Amino acid sequence: MKPKILVVDDEPDALEILGYKLKEAGYAPLFAKDGTRALAAARDERPALIVLDLMLPEIDGLEVCKLLRRDPLTSAIPILMLTAKAAEMDRVIGLELGADDYVTKPFSPRELVLRIKKLLARVKAADEPAALIRLDGLEIDVARHIVKISGETVALTATEFRLLELLARRRGRVQSRDRLLQDVWGYENPIDSRTVDTHMRRLREKIGDVARHLETVRGVGYRFRADE
Repeated sequence: MKPKILVVDDEPDALEILGYKLKEAGYAPLFAKDGTRALAAARDERPALIVLDLMLPEIDGLEVCKLLRRDPLTSAIPILMLTAKAAEMDRVIGLELGADDYVTKPFSPRELVLRIKKLLARVKAADEPAALIRLDGLEIDVARHIVKISGETVALTATEFRLLELLARRRGRVQSRDRLLQDVWGYENPIDSRTVDTHMRRLREKIGDVARHLETVRGVGYRFRADE
């Protein structure tokens, strides 16, 4: 089955060109012309990736991004933003809200498709099981359930270990509190997000300098940020 790519833009020409290029690259494009339809399509279709223009009618792209990251059904879908060159603050806010990458308008459709391929490849690599994760002095031995920092073993609870492992494995991508409650704690209907915040605070205290990589994305959740 071809990966679905949801393109959200209110410009018909942009949708037509991107649709053609995406089909040519082996993807199945889906389209939405406003924020309301984008949210519905994301929940119903579960695309592999969303190309999201920030200038949209009804609900703007930044709000759409925020709502997608808060919804457990869509929180893990990669988002590539389309922004105007002059809108630097929008790009910053969009990335803080959980967008994975951005492309400025006007853009080359070919470049955009390449960005999509690279982002999907990065997401796939981050989700692939690994027996050993090494990042900036941090070593997570999944099989032996051991965490070391600069060669020194750190004592973590089972939940803290799973929380750190999941964030490190999905590095670069924002994980909403509801998503973490589902994937770490196994809650089907998340209720109290304070559980995540409490464990995150304890985890940060235990891992010392490595804690600088555990970013809080205000109003959304957390992200492990590692240097490429």
